[in-house]
Amino acid sequence: MRRWVPPALALIALALVPWAIWLATTLPSHEEAEHWDLAWAGFDLMLAAALLATAVSAWHGGRLLQANASATGTLLVIDAWFDLLTSSGRNLTYAIVLAVVAELPLAVVCLWIVLDSESFTRRLTSWRSGSLPRTPDTAATSPGGGPATPTQSSSQR
Repeated sequence: MRRWVPPALALIALALVPWAIWLATTLPSHEEAEHWDLAWAGFDLMLAAALLATAVSAWHGGRLLQANASATGTLLVIDAWFDLLTSSGRNLTYAIVLAVVAELPLAVVCLWIVLDSESFTRRLTSWRSGSLPRTPDTAATSPGGGPATPTQSSSQR
């Protein structure tokens, strides 16, 4: 990675703070929007494509699993955010239920895939083959996490 990329990204992040404050104080709370239906339908189709890409990457052990899961998790959080902030009345109740039951739990699963894709892939492979995964609780491991080596105890039991 180029040396200038991290400072540039940090600078842009800092610049977005006053921008967000300015938007929050100047934009109206209510606005009519053209193509609202197409915007939401298009977003949901992008979310469906991201979910499918994550599923295919997970199923086939693709190199893009972490990237797909990251994009999908981000889209799920954004979907919940905008559903909650743009709904009212009965639609707000539906948005809350959908966020709590579906969107945010799926985003957490995607985050788990991103943070521990090796374990996820290992468990998925075990599940597909019908065998139970060996976890550190049941597997003999050394304190460093590697396989344990059998030893003889010097004490009599």
